[in-house]
Amino acid sequence: MTVIATVSLFIGTRGSWTNAMAVHPWIAGIISVCYAAILVAGVLACTVRGRRALTRVDAGVLATALLLMACRYALHHAGVDEGVLTAQAATAIDHGRPIYDQPWPWLFHGTGIGITKTMGGGADYTYGYPPLAPLLTAPVHLLVHSTAAATMVSTGALAAGTVLLWLLLPAPWRSAATAVCLGFDLLPQYAREGYPAMLAFALLVPVVVRWTDTGAGGRLGRYGVLRAVCLGAACASQQLAWFFTPFLLVALYAVRRGELGARGPRGALAVTARYTGIALASWGVLNAYFAAQDPRGWLHGILLPLTQKAIMHGQGVVDISNYFTDGSSRLDFYSYGSSLLLLGLLAATCLFVRRLGPAITILPWASFYFATRSQDGYFLMLTPLWLAALATVPGSAFARAWQPRLPARLRGRRAKAAVAAGLLAPAVLCVSVAAASSPPLTMKVTPKMALAHHGFVSVTVRVTNNASTALTPHFASRNGQGSSDWWTIESGARTLRPHASATYRLTPPGGYREFPPHSPLYLTAFTDNPMTITSSLISSKGAPPRGAQPGPPEDGGASPQARSNP
Repeated sequence: MTVIATVSLFIGTRGSWTNAMAVHPWIAGIISVCYAAILVAGVLACTVRGRRALTRVDAGVLATALLLMACRYALHHAGVDEGVLTAQAATAIDHGRPIYDQPWPWLFHGTGIGITKTMGGGADYTYGYPPLAPLLTAPVHLLVHSTAAATMVSTGALAAGTVLLWLLLPAPWRSAATAVCLGFDLLPQYAREGYPAMLAFALLVPVVVRWTDTGAGGRLGRYGVLRAVCLGAACASQQLAWFFTPFLLVALYAVRRGELGARGPRGALAVTARYTGIALASWGVLNAYFAAQDPRGWLHGILLPLTQKAIMHGQGVVDISNYFTDGSSRLDFYSYGSSLLLLGLLAATCLFVRRLGPAITILPWASFYFATRSQDGYFLMLTPLWLAALATVPGSAFARAWQPRLPARLRGRRAKAAVAAGLLAPAVLCVSVAAASSPPLTMKVTPKMALAHHGFVSVTVRVTNNASTALTPHFASRNGQGSSDWWTIESGARTLRPHASATYRLTPPGGYREFPPHSPLYLTAFTDNPMTITSSLISSKGAPPRGAQPGPPEDGGASPQARSNP
C-alpha cells in the first residue's frame, strides 16, 4: 500500500514542474526535492523492518503529498465558477448583504470562466450551495481579496480531511488514504478550483470512520454527538451530503436495532432520532442567519442545483439523448429515473442491510448516473469515504443487523434478487422512456458561409414542432461534448405552437463559427417546459477548403479574430 501511494505521487508531477520552471523556478526546485523524497520513500517501503518504521515511511509519503499539493496550489489557484461564486458570496457576507438569489453576471463575462447554462436559454449567476463555505471564506477574504480566498479554504479542507483520515485509519490502510485523497491529482484539482464538496468530505470523515459504533449500547456518547454535529455541518457545506444522510440513518437504525435485542426497536429509534436531531440542529445553526435574512431566497438558493434545470452534461445515460441520437422529447424522465433509483437503492438497503450495509458510502452516487447532470465529479469527489468505510467497518458488523422479515416465498436467493430488481425496475423504465423518445422538433439547417473562410456567419433553420404542446426553443452549437454559448435569434417565432413550423435566422456567439476540422458540428435546440433536446447536423458542404486566402466575411460579419468556440 505504501508503494502504491508513492507511485501515485508521480502522476501529474512532471506537468507541475514544467509549469513552475517557466514562472516560478523556486517552486520547481521544491518539486525536484519531492521527486527525491518519492524515490527515497519507495526504497524505504521495500527495505524497512517493523510496523513502526513503516508507519514513519507512510507519514513521509503523506508529507510529500501535502507539499506537492501546496506547490500546485501556488501555481494554479484562480478557481472555476464554484470558487468564484463562493468568493463573491464571502464578500457579500463581509458587507452584510444577502448571498442567495443575487445574480453576479460580471464575474463571468469576458473572464473565460465556465458558467452553468439552463434549458430556458439563460445561465445561472447566483450562489447555489449551503452557506458554510462562504462563512469560512469570509474572514479569509478580508485578507486575500480574490478568488484565492475560496480556493484556499477548499484546499485547506482537503488537506485537513486527508490528515484526519490518515490518523483514523488502521496503520496498514494509511497510505491508501494518501493515494486516494492526494495521489493522482484528482481531488487536489477540485480543491484548487474551489469546490465546496471538499468541506463536506473533511466533515464526513469522522462520520464515516467506524460509523457502526455510533450509538453503541443505545448511547451516543461524546463521539456520537461529535459525529452528528459533523454530519449537520457537512450538509451545510454541499448538497452531496444530503444524498448520503438517509442511507447512513437507515443503516445505523438497523445495526442498533439488531444489537439492542429485546429493546431494539425503541432503543434504536431513540438513538437514531437523537443523532438526527443533533445533526439537524447543527445544520440549522449554520443556516439560521441566512434563513432569517431572506427566507425565500435562502430556500431557493440551497435547492438551486435540484431546480435550476441546467442543460445536460456528464458521463451517464443522458448521453444517449445528448450525443448518440437526435434528441428526446421526454428528458424529464431522466430526472424521474434518477429519483426513483435513489429511492429504490434506499429501499434495497432497508431490506438487505446485511449485504448492502458495507456499501452505503457508494450507493447514493449511483442515482446520479441516471440524472440529466451526471458528471463524474459527483462520483469521485467523495471517494475517500469509500475507503474510510471499507477499512474501518467490517462485514461482521452487519451480521446481526435488523432487516424486515420477508415472506417465506421471498427468502431464497433468486427471490431476493427478483425483489431487488423490482425495486430498481421503475428507474430503468423511466430512463428507457427518455432514451427511446424521439426529438420534438425537426430542423433543417442551412448555413450562410463566410467568403474565403471555413465557417459561417449565420444559419437559417426551418423548424417544425412535432409535439402536442407549445415549445420555446433556444439554440446552441455542439462539437464533441458540451455546448456553446447561446446563439442569437435574429428572426423567428418565440414560441412554436403544436405541429406548427417557423423559419429562424440565428447568429453564433461572436458573429462567426468555424467548422471543426475533424469532427461534425451540430445545432442543438433546448426547451425547458417540458425539458427537451433536438440536434441537427450543420453541413459544411460547399465551404471553401482550408488554407484559402483569408478575406472579409460576408455582409459585414465578424472577423476571424472575433470567433467564439464553444
